[in-house]
Amino acid sequence: TEEMLEREKMMNKNKRLEKVHVVLGNKSCDLDSLISALTYAYFLDKVSPPDVLCLPVLNIPRRDFSYFTETRFILEELNIPESLYIFRDEINLQQLHDEGKLSLTLVNSSMLTSEDKSLESAVVKVINPDEQCDGSLELQASSSSLVVKEILQEAPELITQQLAYLLRGSILFKCMSLEPERIAAQQEKVLSILEEKFPELPPRQEIISVLQENRFNPQSNEVMLKDLKELSDGEIKVAISSVYMTLEVRSNLNNLNSYFKKKHPSLSATWCVTNVHKWA
Repeated sequence: TEEMLEREKMMNKNKRLEKVHVVLGNKSCDLDSLISALTYAYFLDKVSPPDVLCLPVLNIPRRDFSYFTETRFILEELNIPESLYIFRDEINLQQLHDEGKLSLTLVNSSMLTSEDKSLESAVVKVINPDEQCDGSLELQASSSSLVVKEILQEAPELITQQLAYLLRGSILFKCMSLEPERIAAQQEKVLSILEEKFPELPPRQEIISVLQENRFNPQSNEVMLKDLKELSDGEIKVAISSVYMTLEVRSNLNNLNSYFKKKHPSLSATWCVTNVHKWA
């Protein structure tokens, strides 16, 4: 994967490229979206004609990447330098589209954002697990598992131990809110295949514990900005953030409110607890 990113950074400077196939994750840039985009671009890079440059693009500005602590952690574990990633503000997709060079694969989303609507005709594939959801609470949609299944069918030799580590971590992170026995059969099958292929992979619970620790690790401003969504009626703007916290932190929300008011005296904050999950 690192070799692919290095080569793509060098090739991206070549203005004579005829075709560019971009694998674009969703705006939330969660672990599942990012790992799926990286892996699918790697797969395309191996099976596409040599005149096609396959690029995974993170659908956020580079400055925002520091908020995604669990994503940064699992990539840093594999010593993949952050400088190799391509962020949405570093590539002019509209220019590539206007030149007739762009193909797009969307990961973890079936539609482009409003600012990218003009690129719709360039979309050639959508990897969106939500479209395959059967409505069961046990089925936690995962782009990573869909990507693994396609690679296993088309080119199983491309699944390296490094890729297995990334993909397995992504799937486990997606399933963290479930008790182990409630992981969907689809996800369990993919996890088992990766673990049988690479028995040296660390135990599941070890990965889950480390990812949980990093998920709860960001600073307060990073927590609020990481999954920020805005609603507005034209006069009043409401910002909504999904905040993950331990039970110990949740029990001390008064201190969080005091901190928030001190940092942002002109704003008010309301906390709504929606779910509590426990892992052994």
